[in-house]
Amino acid sequence: MASDDLLGKVFNDPIHGHMEMHPLLIRIIDTPQFQRLRHIKQLGGAYFVFPGASHNRFEHSLGVAHLAGELVRALKRRQPDLNITDRDVLCVQIAGLCHDLGHGPFSHMFDRKFIPKARPGLTWKHEKASVEMFDHLVADNDLKPVMEEHGLVLPVDLDFIKELMDPKDPKDPKDPEDPKDPKDPKKKLEDKSFLYEIVSNKRNGVDVDKWDYFARDCYHLGIKNNFDYGRCLMFARVCDVKGQKQICFRDKEVGNLYDMFYTRICLHRRAYKHKAVNIVETMITEAFLNADKLILFEGSGGQIFTLSTAIDDMEAYTKVTDDVFQKILNTSFDELNALREILNRANPIEILNPTNLENSKEILKNVVCRHLCKCLGQALPPEHVNVTEVEASWEDALARRARRVPQDVVLNPQDFFVDVINLDYGMKEKNPIDSVRFYSKDDPNTGFRISEKQVSKLLPPQFSEQLIQVYCKKLDSRSLKAAKENFDQWCSDNGFRVIQDEDMLPPMRLL
Repeated sequence: MASDDLLGKVFNDPIHGHMEMHPLLIRIIDTPQFQRLRHIKQLGGAYFVFPGASHNRFEHSLGVAHLAGELVRALKRRQPDLNITDRDVLCVQIAGLCHDLGHGPFSHMFDRKFIPKARPGLTWKHEKASVEMFDHLVADNDLKPVMEEHGLVLPVDLDFIKELMDPKDPKDPKDPEDPKDPKDPKKKLEDKSFLYEIVSNKRNGVDVDKWDYFARDCYHLGIKNNFDYGRCLMFARVCDVKGQKQICFRDKEVGNLYDMFYTRICLHRRAYKHKAVNIVETMITEAFLNADKLILFEGSGGQIFTLSTAIDDMEAYTKVTDDVFQKILNTSFDELNALREILNRANPIEILNPTNLENSKEILKNVVCRHLCKCLGQALPPEHVNVTEVEASWEDALARRARRVPQDVVLNPQDFFVDVINLDYGMKEKNPIDSVRFYSKDDPNTGFRISEKQVSKLLPPQFSEQLIQVYCKKLDSRSLKAAKENFDQWCSDNGFRVIQDEDMLPPMRLL
């Protein structure tokens, strides 16, 4: 083993201070697949609205690896009877480091807006791509021998790491025929099930991924963070819950955890689902869709992939970053076509429409110059609506002339777009704290539930709601005035309550 392989490195982070990384983590960090995350904005289009939100998936991934190590080592030190090994610690940290490898350009904009429209019917999540990219990273950089030198057992620990990155629902039934080989990751699911709750907690959402991005995003957005993850680290214990080991927290920390989920919904309201952010990401998505077949990436075996099909090949997907924005904006049609001919010299060249590129360029120029579509308003529906059934009819209805709209103003359905925003505390209409278990000072080994009545009368009466945001693509003052009249009439006809800007307050805090 080279001497450099015996040494870790220290990263100075604005959120967590000095973070020391294991040598194996450094080998993973110093790969093209991981370095790609330097070029993917953590908050996507929010950077065009919040000038401080320039941070990337790279530093978030380092932070998650750091917190994952902090939590698992704290449990190991606090409860030696759990038999947490150094190998377990390393696997959990690698999972934290690599959990976001599958993100595409502008992060969630890519998997929630672009891919569903570019490839309708495809079920694809960035978590799935993270697992595939991790496999590609290990193989492409020949890391298996390095992993074994650092004490990992392959292929068992590789499977375990991928399970930690994207765990299955803990409520799924276990196979009674599972072997009991201590090297088998299925043994860990039984004896060390709590390890699956550290990086991505499918049971209740309390995990180090959120701890990092809450702190990091609040810092860069300039939003107050009321949640103290340090107290959770201090008061976390593994307890018995109906015969199963779960990570539990001291009963007095219930208020802190409510603040955690309060922070989550505040970030969604004020930043992630901000109306200007939504406009920007919708416009970028439209530009990407127009340019989809124009932007090509070479993948494994010399195969050629478009922006939307690159997710099928990790070698091609490694080259897909936020740089696509600048590539569309600054590359001429002739340059793109010449590159296409070089990449496709063995295949017939598809005839391309230069209008698509010009349309994409125009949209992205409008984003850069802040010539954005206008939000006509936001409304609350009286009850939950199924978007897929009514969205098209809504745009038709919005184009119908209201009584006070002048006859010479023409509005068409394509001049509007409607977005339905689902806001919740992380588990749709459920209170996530109902799925968290706590322990008391008198009995630190048994987990129990704390009901809302035992906490405070100031808790919100419900934990989810929908917001309907309506936008107009026409920007002249007469059309916008008419569109606003149509919006108000449409809300009245449907029983939707229009929300004024001053009403857009965060949900009530716990205490």
